[in-house]
Amino acid sequence: MSTLDKVQIFEFPKVSDPRGNLSFIEEAVNVPFAIKRVFYVYDIPGGVTRGGHGHRSNQSVLIAVTGSMDLHLSDGEREIIIPLNRSNKGVLIPAGVWVSMQNFTSGTTLLAMNSEYYDEAEYIRDYSEFREYIKSLKES
Repeated sequence: MSTLDKVQIFEFPKVSDPRGNLSFIEEAVNVPFAIKRVFYVYDIPGGVTRGGHGHRSNQSVLIAVTGSMDLHLSDGEREIIIPLNRSNKGVLIPAGVWVSMQNFTSGTTLLAMNSEYYDEAEYIRDYSEFREYIKSLKES
């Protein structure tokens, strides 16, 4: 089974009334892990690509809280593209998936919830190294 087969799209609850919408996220209820780190990316210049890495053990759920962007996900052999354009839609990115984010619209804020605390050694930032890592997992 490819790591891409473990990617999940979530639709978070949405409570609407005349004053607007409210969505909520609950650890281990509608996110399948204990949340250890949350960060957000904003004021993203036009034309840039973010991400460009894979993780050895960290899982993430990404949400475009405002604006939109495209997630480009790869398992080293296949690639899928998932648009994020609704603030109550999130994508689970399991460990072993290369992620890059492109086509940000003006005003996009990207929220990331992670299963692990930040550890630079946990990142794989070279795509060739990532492919070798995935190949070694398949062989073991």
